[in-house]
Amino acid sequence: MQVVFLHGPAASGKHTIGTLVARDLGIALFHNHLAVDAALALFEFGSPGFRRLRAAIWSAAFAEAAAAGRSFVFTFHPEASVDPALIDALAASVRAHGGEVVFVELLCSPAAIVERLDQPSRRAFGKLTDAALYRSIEQAGGFEFPPLPAPLLRVDTGTHAPEQSAALILAALRAPG
Repeated sequence: MQVVFLHGPAASGKHTIGTLVARDLGIALFHNHLAVDAALALFEFGSPGFRRLRAAIWSAAFAEAAAAGRSFVFTFHPEASVDPALIDALAASVRAHGGEVVFVELLCSPAAIVERLDQPSRRAFGKLTDAALYRSIEQAGGFEFPPLPAPLLRVDTGTHAPEQSAALILAALRAPG
């Protein structure tokens, strides 16, 4: 059982690339907005109830998938409303069932992020699309997060198309050793 943990800033291509990787591996994609959207149905973003519900959904998904031996791709945007200890707990629940978590970091320049924010695909998911709001959240420290575990691979999605990024990730996952 393996979790491919794709992480990176807003608009770095997590969902697009995650979809391609999941398809090629024949596994599920658990996009972080599945939990975010569920929590937003009841609570304001970042509120205590939102944070607890999002964490509970992520925790249950990781634990149940690991117990069932179901691999998946998970997308994650490191940001200040997430308790950093939750990431370790998610990974531990996978490892407790003999699975592994493989971290892959997607990088993207600030200029590319701002340029991509207003894409129709982002609007369809109810994602952050306002560049001024993005900058204000960034300036307020909303995207601060401690470093995640060392990634298997870092991919600059500003210099690689989604298909190229997915191919690099798949090659790294399939490489021996």
